[in-house]
Amino acid sequence: CTHYLFIVVVAVNGTLLTINAGDYIFYTDWAWTSFVIFSISQTLMLTVGAVYYLTFTGVPGTATYYGLIITVYTWVAKGAWFGLGYPYDFIVTPIWIPSCMLLDLAYWATKRNKHSLILFGGVLVGMSLPLFNMVNLITVADPLETAFKYPRPTLPPYMTPIEPQVGKFYNSPVALGAGAGAVLSVTMAALGCKLTTW
Repeated sequence: CTHYLFIVVVAVNGTLLTINAGDYIFYTDWAWTSFVIFSISQTLMLTVGAVYYLTFTGVPGTATYYGLIITVYTWVAKGAWFGLGYPYDFIVTPIWIPSCMLLDLAYWATKRNKHSLILFGGVLVGMSLPLFNMVNLITVADPLETAFKYPRPTLPPYMTPIEPQVGKFYNSPVALGAGAGAVLSVTMAALGCKLTTW
């Protein structure tokens, strides 16, 4: 029973991370920095939960099912926030499922080899998730316009929307998120596997 509880806890935390790190559209000049943090946090949370669930059942396809669970959780949360008067784009539901499919594919193609799952699956999730989410962001409202239309009184002064400083920090949030995610998610995949043997 404890493994199901763990899966629910990780999935709920993945959803909460989306709400907390995911409203980067309001940070405007910090948007791409937030996108990288968002990508890494989502990648790591997804990897540890999906790998744990996958190695616990031993059935390829379970990771994709896990991705579906947290996607549904987040859409419910998104609907709740929208019902509270926040804009529809306030929470951008991450594109988890394709990355989970790659995780399942790595597990299935290597005949359920855990080491291959950790190395190949971890790298695939880390590299793909920021890419899928940047494509996802193309479909949402312009961050600057949204930030001024829905000012958030709780934002500290340094987060107040101003003209974006494009390129001041770095130029490619997808590359930075994917690079960091690919390295760190291997560790998280190893942790997910280890959790099934404790």
